[in-house]
Amino acid sequence: MLTISDSLALTDDEVEFHFIRASGAGGQNVNKVATAVHLRFDIRSSSLPELCKERLLARGDQRLTHDGVLVIKAQQHRTQEKNKEEALLRLRGIIQSALVVPNRRRPTRPGPAAHKRRMDSKKKRGGDQGPAARQDR
Repeated sequence: MLTISDSLALTDDEVEFHFIRASGAGGQNVNKVATAVHLRFDIRSSSLPELCKERLLARGDQRLTHDGVLVIKAQQHRTQEKNKEEALLRLRGIIQSALVVPNRRRPTRPGPAAHKRRMDSKKKRGGDQGPAARQDR
């Protein structure tokens, strides 16, 4: 059971693990033991709230397949258990970020005082000189 928040948890049958051999350095152990983990999580058939599912599917995440399956690969550690824990932590973080509702941006305009300050500073930089005074330079 993976606890996402106080009111949300995923059951073990919603998350699928495949153990593979890790790539990269590791000596003889890397060729013998399948320590890397591919975590597969089907978003569409999960027990997540619909709004959370929509946000997860709308993300431009490269780990998301066309079928709506999120694939996380963890191979940092030397043991299957630690890689499995790391993959679950990453999944929890992704789901928690989808649960946060972003604040809506309200478009604003500068106030009259800010507009006046801006115009005054532009006049000051220009030197308050009219077109006739500029021709003398």
